[in-house]
Amino acid sequence: MSLILGTEQFHEGIIWLSGTLWGTNWTFVWALLPWLVVLIPLAIYKSKVLDVLRLGDPIAIGVGVQIEKERRLLLLISVALAGVCVSVGGGITFLGLIAPHIARRLVGARHAKLLPLTAILGSLLLLSADTLGRVIMAPMELPVGIIVSILGAPYFIYLLVKNI
Repeated sequence: MSLILGTEQFHEGIIWLSGTLWGTNWTFVWALLPWLVVLIPLAIYKSKVLDVLRLGDPIAIGVGVQIEKERRLLLLISVALAGVCVSVGGGITFLGLIAPHIARRLVGARHAKLLPLTAILGSLLLLSADTLGRVIMAPMELPVGIIVSILGAPYFIYLLVKNI
């Protein structure tokens, strides 16, 4: 199947695929808000289940966790959160990978502390990358996804070298 796009539509598609906050406004915030207000507290509420699941299936079953049911619910929460965020900003590739790794180094593996710090770090990284993207080559603007990738790739190389 072939897709025919005009130059402007193609340009917008490429920018969205690389991740950008350009053109976002309060309408997007109000569209995301109900999802975030419900799903983020639910994910934090399930942090103890995440901690138990991290110990392995036999231990989780032993303490009474219905692992299949909880996994489905946690998967639904994470997919919904990722979906609503990608619908606004596009695929900002390294952001969802960098923030949890940095947060885990700062507060450890307990999800009650890890999840809120990951959200805060992800927000700060996104805002910093967006600001850099707007300032570096002004008046042109670099997509935030490219800036996050430029910052994230060296960090992942560091993690790979450190763990080898």
